[in-house]
Amino acid sequence: MNLHALRLFYEVASRGSVTKAAEAMHISQPAVTAQIRNLEQELALTLLSPQGRGVCLSEAGELVYTHAAKLFALELEMTRLFTAYRDGSLGKLRLAATYLPANHLLPAWMAAFKSSHEQIELSLTTSNSRAAFNKLLHYEADLAFIGGSKEAPAGLLREELLMDELWFVVPGQHPLAGKTVALAEMLQQPFVLREEGSSSRETLFAICRQYQVQFPQIGLQFNGQHETMRAVMSGYGASFISALEAAEYIHQQALARVHVEGIHAPNPIAVYRRSDDDLSPACEQFLSHVHAHIN
Repeated sequence: MNLHALRLFYEVASRGSVTKAAEAMHISQPAVTAQIRNLEQELALTLLSPQGRGVCLSEAGELVYTHAAKLFALELEMTRLFTAYRDGSLGKLRLAATYLPANHLLPAWMAAFKSSHEQIELSLTTSNSRAAFNKLLHYEADLAFIGGSKEAPAGLLREELLMDELWFVVPGQHPLAGKTVALAEMLQQPFVLREEGSSSRETLFAICRQYQVQFPQIGLQFNGQHETMRAVMSGYGASFISALEAAEYIHQQALARVHVEGIHAPNPIAVYRRSDDDLSPACEQFLSHVHAHIN
């Protein structure tokens, strides 16, 4: 079916006049008439009949008009949706993140973004950095927010967003609370650590290798940072965690920082994306929103 001719028929039927339709479509009246005749021949149906200075619909014309109205309404809706998608106000955004950005940064960023982008579906999966990278590389996430000094794996691009720091912490009433000690003394404590693949654990072990000291004894191991901190706050061992996470509990004296001589462990928060893919409009809008919140 010739959709251009169907469009002209729809405009004539809507306006009840070939002249008015021709003016609205900026086409000559004879061209409109010729197109509608061609459509009638194609369908083997009479669609319009003269009525005074205008036209009226035949029974077949009514049927064609009803379905044409649905078709062009759908076209209008598709145009609206595509425009909204291009503008970044419609779409789906899947985020992967490690514990720190997932618990301390992204909830506020996502809530504020959603309030002004109601038609964008947002989801967040929390995991360690290794699993978050895998989700991104296997197209199960659109962006990954990672805490820790992680080089971008092959196929990914890295953008640093803000800088955190990793601190040694102990229970609030621990003998080392608030003191400055040597690394070797600090590592004599039993440690509560995250699972293999977590950024804080890998950074701690890298420090041990750099200073050629023995790895700490792992007294407890958890799959989440919240559980790790809770164990230390309950009175057991020491840990190596984000300042952003620890600050509130240190203020409450549930945890205490231990200053270790010569150790400064920056903990950047970065966002990663696939290097060979263009960001979707929704991704671009969300990243712009994140930058605005940080700045």
